[in-house]
Order: sequence, then structure tokens, then C-alpha cells
Amino acid sequence: QVQLLESGGGSVQAGGSLRLSCAASGRTLSRYAMGWFRQAPGKDRESVAAISWSGTSTVYADSVKGRFTISRDNAKNTMYLQMNSLKPEDTAVYYCAGRNGMWRPPTLSQNDYDYWGQGTQVTVSS
Repeated sequence: QVQLLESGGGSVQAGGSLRLSCAASGRTLSRYAMGWFRQAPGKDRESVAAISWSGTSTVYADSVKGRFTISRDNAKNTMYLQMNSLKPEDTAVYYCAGRNGMWRPPTLSQNDYDYWGQGTQVTVSS
């Protein structure tokens, strides 16, 4: 079974930066697209960004374009989310996820992901 573990969350002031990591264990995910999602209090979980298995293709939600950067290091079986210019509305629990099926393209649809981490809290204060 695949286990995903997020880290790097915390509290930061508006305009600050954080870098999230997602480490996979149990199976290599180097052949799978992966994504980041988030859920704010009282809201549905929403997509943030996704990256292809090779790392050469990425997609972003409009709300984070130009501020967040998704990347991966397959040698380390780890994915990252660099978050800059953070806003209070970025406050949420952030989840990483692994795509269902090998070699499939990255998408922002939660239904396309089978493997999920437990989440890491990001709090941005104004």
C-alpha cells in the first residue's frame, strides 16, 4: 500500500512563504501524476496544483497561479509545493494525492486520485 505524508505546514503572515513536502512510502510513485488539494474550514476540498509523473507538465488552479509552484523529485519519491505571496484565503489543510493509474496526465479533479495523505495545516494571518 502507498502511504503519503505531508509536512512543512505552519503559520505565516500574509505575504510570506512556505514549502510543503509530500513523501511517499510503500511504493514508488514515480510513474504516477500527483496533486495538491486543500480544504478550508467550512468549505469543500478544492484543487491547488498537479504534476505529471515526469515533472514536465503542471496545472494550477487560477487562485494560485503565479504564486505557487509544484515540483517533484522522483529519486526521493517526494513532491513539493512552494507557496509564495501567501494570503489569508490560502488558510486550509493541504493534502497531497497520487493519481489512479500509471502514466496518466495530471488533472485538477479529485476523482482522478486514489491515494491521499493526512494533510498539513497552513494558516496565513493578515
